[in-house]
Amino acid sequence: MQTLSFKQNKSPLRYFAISLPLVLLILITLQPAFAEDANSVETLRQIGKTFTKIAKKASPAVVGIKAEKTIIYYPTIPDWPFGEPFDPFEDDFFDRFFRRRSPRERSPQRKYQQVAQGSGFIISPDGYILTSNHLVGEADKVTVKLGEDPDIEAKVVGRDPDSDVAVIKIEGNDLAYLELADSDALEVGEWVLAIGNPFGLSHTVTAGIVSAKGRSGFRLATYEDFIQTDAAINPGNSGGPLLNLDGKVAGINTFIISRSGGNMGIGFAIPINMAKVVYKQIIKSGAVVRGFLGVANPQTLTPEMAAVLGLEEDTKGVLIPHVIEDSAADKAGLKHNDIIVELNGQPLEKASELLNRIAALKPGTKVKIVVLRDGERKTLTVKLGKRPPAKELAGGQPETLEQLGLTVKDLTDDLAERLGYEGLTGVLVSRVEPGSQAAREGITAGTLIMEVNQTQVKNTKEFNKAIEKAKEKGSVLLLIRGEDYTRFFVLKLPEE
Repeated sequence: MQTLSFKQNKSPLRYFAISLPLVLLILITLQPAFAEDANSVETLRQIGKTFTKIAKKASPAVVGIKAEKTIIYYPTIPDWPFGEPFDPFEDDFFDRFFRRRSPRERSPQRKYQQVAQGSGFIISPDGYILTSNHLVGEADKVTVKLGEDPDIEAKVVGRDPDSDVAVIKIEGNDLAYLELADSDALEVGEWVLAIGNPFGLSHTVTAGIVSAKGRSGFRLATYEDFIQTDAAINPGNSGGPLLNLDGKVAGINTFIISRSGGNMGIGFAIPINMAKVVYKQIIKSGAVVRGFLGVANPQTLTPEMAAVLGLEEDTKGVLIPHVIEDSAADKAGLKHNDIIVELNGQPLEKASELLNRIAALKPGTKVKIVVLRDGERKTLTVKLGKRPPAKELAGGQPETLEQLGLTVKDLTDDLAERLGYEGLTGVLVSRVEPGSQAAREGITAGTLIMEVNQTQVKNTKEFNKAIEKAKEKGSVLLLIRGEDYTRFFVLKLPEE
């Protein structure tokens, strides 16, 4: 068997002669990649410098906010060994009618301080600040941390729970402030920066991109049109600015979606264009007044709905399930089952768009609405009304009652039998806020309001209307039935 063998040549020159062409070939092949890598590094370096420039300019105008509220509660004695058998109202009602304890047995009231921390940003040299309503809305005291200076007490100028925007103010002149961008011009994929005080770590800067726009359906506010971003947002960032690459505010950071409580790359900001409308009204009048169409629970038309209604599956619009009686929509001839496809010449695709665009208009504004009715287009002109408080729209009680310190419920047959009000009509006082006008006048939970200004009321709807009507006189006369008395009470109503 023949065997072939090769003798190894160990000459260095031979190795060099063989490898040189190979090395040159590799270098020629990789030269564009090396150049591209160098360009990529330089691009990243320039992006980093842009972020640095924005952070240096914006940080002096970003503030830390601390909101404090005193919570008063009345702890109860745990005399039910297996938990509460029922508690349809609040502790004061339950204690009064079911535990039958003497005043000596009642626990004294207790207080504690609830403290929330977040962020905000100055938008004018004289100290106006935008932040989140859920941070400062119910606070007794709000303080602002500006750089290394001592805390400054701030005034809550106005707030808007419907958009979760609040305006506060500190005294100052020539303060650093941020310019506001046009959030409608922001595009998905753009770089953005978030600055705030997560976990108390002041002036923390994070970067990311705009992940999506027009997010809604979270039920955190009445008007939702959130900007979604993957810029890291954590507890304490709420109320801080979301900045574009021009260093202008595109949104107010407000909440995150997280399974851990910390950032998971899904954060949301209120578009600054929405906040501008709120800010201007608050500065001008101290409150936000919105136009009101008068359609309840409008729904985005889905392909499934369109198919059932005999429309093309790609038909876009907003389906109206209910028109509120005597509202602007009702007066203009809008009907349930109508599909709104245009508002002032602009197409509508989602229910949130309809709500947000109407809310941006003032009461009395005339708008043109195009609807699909029985497959045909019909144009209506609507003069917008004034939007009632959200609680009234939801069937809750007017803000007037909250100011008086009263909460009422319909009197059911079961409650009437249990409380000794069989055969009577009225509304049941389910809670009286401690220290309120109602409490000072001696009104207590569990009593029955039978008349408002000598007019009998049978349910909360009639009662709410009577209270609102009574505001014209400035006070209201209530006929109230208690355990062992029936008497009149006079309450002074708050002015508009």
